[in-house]
Amino acid sequence: MPQNLIEKIAQRFAVDPEDGHEVRSGDYLSIRPAYVMTHDNTGAVIPKFRSIGARRLHNPRQVVVTIDHDIQNESEKNLQKYANIEAFAREMGADFYPAGRGIGHQVMVEEGYAWPGTLVVASDSHSNMYGGIGCLGTPVVRTDAAAIWATGRTWWQVPPVARVELTGELRPGVTGKDVIIALCGFFNEDEVLNHVIEFVGDGIKNLALDERLTIANMTTEWGALAGVFPVDEITLDWLKKRAEFVERRGPENVPSDADNNGMHPRLNLQRIEQLEREPNHLKEDTGAYYAKELIFNLDTVQPNISGPNSVKIMAPVAEMRKRQVKIDKAYLVSCVNSRVGDLSSAAAMVRGKKVAEGVEFYIAAASSEVQAESERRGDWQALLDAGATPLPPGCGPCIGLGKGTLNEGEVGISATNRNFKGRMGSRDAEVYLASPAVVAASAIAGIIDHPGDWEDYQPAGKTSPKEKTVGGAGAMTILPGFSETLDGELIFCHQDNLNTDGIYPGKYTYMDDFTAEQQAQVVMENYDPEFTKLVEKGDILVGGFNFGTGSSREQAATALMHRGLALVIAGSFSETYKRNALNNGFLSLEAPELVNDLKEKFGEEKLTVRTGFKAKLDFRTAQMEANGKQYQFSPVGKAAQELVLVGGLEKWVRARLE
Repeated sequence: MPQNLIEKIAQRFAVDPEDGHEVRSGDYLSIRPAYVMTHDNTGAVIPKFRSIGARRLHNPRQVVVTIDHDIQNESEKNLQKYANIEAFAREMGADFYPAGRGIGHQVMVEEGYAWPGTLVVASDSHSNMYGGIGCLGTPVVRTDAAAIWATGRTWWQVPPVARVELTGELRPGVTGKDVIIALCGFFNEDEVLNHVIEFVGDGIKNLALDERLTIANMTTEWGALAGVFPVDEITLDWLKKRAEFVERRGPENVPSDADNNGMHPRLNLQRIEQLEREPNHLKEDTGAYYAKELIFNLDTVQPNISGPNSVKIMAPVAEMRKRQVKIDKAYLVSCVNSRVGDLSSAAAMVRGKKVAEGVEFYIAAASSEVQAESERRGDWQALLDAGATPLPPGCGPCIGLGKGTLNEGEVGISATNRNFKGRMGSRDAEVYLASPAVVAASAIAGIIDHPGDWEDYQPAGKTSPKEKTVGGAGAMTILPGFSETLDGELIFCHQDNLNTDGIYPGKYTYMDDFTAEQQAQVVMENYDPEFTKLVEKGDILVGGFNFGTGSSREQAATALMHRGLALVIAGSFSETYKRNALNNGFLSLEAPELVNDLKEKFGEEKLTVRTGFKAKLDFRTAQMEANGKQYQFSPVGKAAQELVLVGGLEKWVRARLE
């Protein structure tokens, strides 16, 4: 059977798949990623790693540690945290990049960890940026990172894959950031929620690699888990130039796993030549299946602005100019848009001009190497001469840390990737997203603007959704000890987008001494105070779509488990919720047809309904019978069965170490 590119990459990095099994969307796999990156959160992963009994890294060459998030914080406590992280990395033999080297995702690309056709994970949601170079980058939670450190492996359920065809060519002055803002604003009905995107089409040849990195990076905000571009001449040319640069850079800066000749262990011409010899590994098979197909015309894109405070709200620059939106702060920072070309386009907007009175303009390069090249070109100095305030290469105001965050009532225009309320400072501030050129032009004008004659119209695109499938075909292998069937009464909570605060109130999140019994007592308290009175041990909870969205607190999964529920079924899940559930040995299964039938039967009058329907699940066939009807659910593969049998990922790791 033909495979799409994501399935082919997952097949390559799957550990011990069943003989002859071809990986499909929906499959649960044990995976061994090429690399795992952690940043400042390494400090939280270390105690998890030690608590499971690990004493050394399974493969030091697989582990990359970067310091990038809170680097403006020079408090004794934070500096000690960084020192402890560095000491751990040095002791364990992991590659380490200190504060000031750059944002971790940029480093992963610059140093060749993110490599075309490979699977790379990071404990950060913007690991999807690696898709710009043809690498499947996907986020994991901290428990996964500790598991990979200890065993080299974790689990992954292959998501549905959407095919997004880009046609046409961008007009002068329009950038990759405008494209992803337009995609988020035009396809704003969760069309790609929890999908991995494969970008295809003749428009791709007109996008520079930096633009591809930008678009891939913000597929997170579009709702996707990852976005992957094909590997073509533009990709290969960028890799060759980068390999030449690191060769000139000299052996003193080559990471610790270089060979005796001083050759860079990843970015070298031999690896690039191998890519050119094996093109079939880097593209989908003819006839491959995609859950959805979207088409988007690049000709119709103009500079776009996202917001305020939502990526689903978009307006063309012509309309924003009419609104005369006054700004207080402007930002050219973060992993999505602080590369050499971004700084150059911003510098072109400010040369010979000054930042408007009352406006603060902050700039930070994505890495020290980006800043050095920008300085060499004169772009960095042009931005400083215009009145920009420099920040060190790293994160910072993008996540509300360090200098220049927004105060109450202020308006910011930013080249970052997120404009959630309160993320960049006060919850009473407003944040708009735009390209570096728009940000710089707005800093000069004092209002959101971009020079030029831009028409006031919407971009053009269309979608062709297909019927959703929930896994590969064929009977599943059932491991010894894993029950082939399960029975229980269905308890229905109709709410779509039920967030983790509704499932497990935030006020309990950091009560470290909160017992399992106490978690069970407060579960769903914010959604339905009557919930715990209605459910009984062994019931099966059926939720709506995008169940468990919001924060990453794992108690939203464990509290339902402690309440005695057998498992949770939903139309779809937040992927972070699903990871937290299975990492604790608790199953979450997708059965959209069942959810739709229950919505039609019971409506939305009651928050929680005891349906009276007894369901019988057959895990071998991934079929369920309820109320006289058969439903398909997402198959539970061997990797998931293992985690349920041992009681979660940490116990699985301990068993492996023993």
